[in-house]
Amino acid sequence: MLALLGIGLLGFWIIGRRRVPSDTLAFLQSLAIDIALPLLVVANLISNFSPQAYPDWWRMPLWWSGFTIVALALSLSASFLVEKEIRSEFIISLFYQNGLFFPILILQGIFGAGNPYLVPLFLFVIFHPSVIFSTYTLFFGKRMKNEKLNWRRIVNPVLVATIIGLVIGLVSVNEYIPGFLTSIVTMVGAIATPLIMLILGGNIYNDFMYKTDNSRRWYIPEVVKFILVKNVIFPLVFLALLLLLRPDSTTALIVMIQAAVPPITAIPIFADRCGGNRQIASQFVVASFVFSIFSVPAFLYLFSRFFSIPF
Repeated sequence: MLALLGIGLLGFWIIGRRRVPSDTLAFLQSLAIDIALPLLVVANLISNFSPQAYPDWWRMPLWWSGFTIVALALSLSASFLVEKEIRSEFIISLFYQNGLFFPILILQGIFGAGNPYLVPLFLFVIFHPSVIFSTYTLFFGKRMKNEKLNWRRIVNPVLVATIIGLVIGLVSVNEYIPGFLTSIVTMVGAIATPLIMLILGGNIYNDFMYKTDNSRRWYIPEVVKFILVKNVIFPLVFLALLLLLRPDSTTALIVMIQAAVPPITAIPIFADRCGGNRQIASQFVVASFVFSIFSVPAFLYLFSRFFSIPF
């Protein structure tokens, strides 16, 4: 985990010191999201997924549906803690967790590459990006600018890659795939993790330094409320639900990580597109990320006191 954090700090430093143009992040993000990450998904599903190894694979999207409903209810309930003018930014920052990047980093940091938890994670979040890109405009109502649905993001490369890998595993044609092709997919997919950390570090710098009309306003009371809800109350509520429902340890771990991670880094962009307050959205994302460096390990330790996980 320290190595991954170091890569994130490197991304922060590279953009902050202008070692590369900030526009480079757009290229790296496209490389990571559209190429490396889908290949990482395919590589893991081809190598590790089969109906015999994961007989209850179909339950993971159902668990995600339940998680999403509870997260939405919590987000809407907590929105009354802030003024009406910034509720939309508050809600989407709570509701849209970084459900893929951060969990990959956490699971690989703890268990190493190719661990058995990546396949359930990919199945859990199979529809997560599509839901984000098709619903975020709904939270801004009349403030929303003329924003059309981006079908390339709804039917996104990660969704397509997950379906392809799932089909390959279900029909058991893994062994017929040439070894060199599997090696290419695996090697390119392996660059996803360091790329993600570089992107996160660079995006956090841009969000931290973002100004409106060359001025910066700090929303300290609102940010403190956000951290308490997102980084403390959310994981506590979901831990309580897990103790009540008692799913298997793999499902429980995935849900716990989803509840503890910060928002997706695209939240400020969403706010800007919809005529919202990008500055406060940026502060929500940065503050939650910084706090999660301490809160995620703390909640995973607390989780391990109730569920058996081979750390």
